[in-house]
Amino acid sequence: MGLERAFADEPAFVPYLAAGDPNYEDSLAYVEALAEGGADVIELGLPFSEPIAEGKTIQDAIVRSLESGMTPDRFFEFVEDLDVDVPLVCMTYYNLIYQYGDSESRSDSGTASGDTASQEGPRPFVEKAAEVGIEGFVVPDLPAEEAGPLREACDEFGLDLVFIVAPTTRGDRLERMMEQVSGYVYVQARLGVTGARDDVDDATEASLARLSDWDVPKAVGFGIKTGEHAEEIVAAGADGVIVGSALVDIVAEGHEDGDSTEAVADRLESLARELKQGAVRGAQERPQPERT
Repeated sequence: MGLERAFADEPAFVPYLAAGDPNYEDSLAYVEALAEGGADVIELGLPFSEPIAEGKTIQDAIVRSLESGMTPDRFFEFVEDLDVDVPLVCMTYYNLIYQYGDSESRSDSGTASGDTASQEGPRPFVEKAAEVGIEGFVVPDLPAEEAGPLREACDEFGLDLVFIVAPTTRGDRLERMMEQVSGYVYVQARLGVTGARDDVDDATEASLARLSDWDVPKAVGFGIKTGEHAEEIVAAGADGVIVGSALVDIVAEGHEDGDSTEAVADRLESLARELKQGAVRGAQERPQPERT
């Protein structure tokens, strides 16, 4: 059943952190704190130097992660070192996935092998991800029209492929996404880049209604930062909430202020718990179907 199992019993809380931010050991503790706080799925960012979908908060986290030495191979080590019992999703950009086989062949033979990468494409990365325990991918810069090779590799190794649906995604493009998506669909609550906001965008309900014909969990992200936001979004029909920038802000502030790892982890766990509880309250507010 893959990632869909996380949405089976109640609305899912799906937090995001950049792996390795601000350093390897602290990041492990922070991700584990999210699991303690009630995360149902955790999206782990594998940093890429040109994160086009991200706002300043997550861009800064990616810089800190890169400066701490995060690489694809280090990312896989990170996943293996985590002590969590929730599904993990890799959120990254397609160039890193596609070029991984090329870097592997280069390290094995001492020479570059572009032909190897073009022949293998995303398969080596997906195989390694499955080996360490990753259960799915979010790839913001991968168009649905070009997703066939990654979808095939995910099918081969039993991983899900999550697509981001924007408020403007419609017609054939939406159809192609929804034909290939699995696990859950990432519903972008507003236009623009990631970042915490003070309100919930009115486009959320319309986006959820547009996706109602497809039987896959819908998780809403972009701008959520409080339990009240999570409650409102789930009450509007979402199957889960995705929260990144509000959590990354806690990591950044703790790093800048020199706070202890334990103090930052406690704040992350507390906000995670608030967000999860808000999502559950939202589900309780939905109209109940009439019994016949």
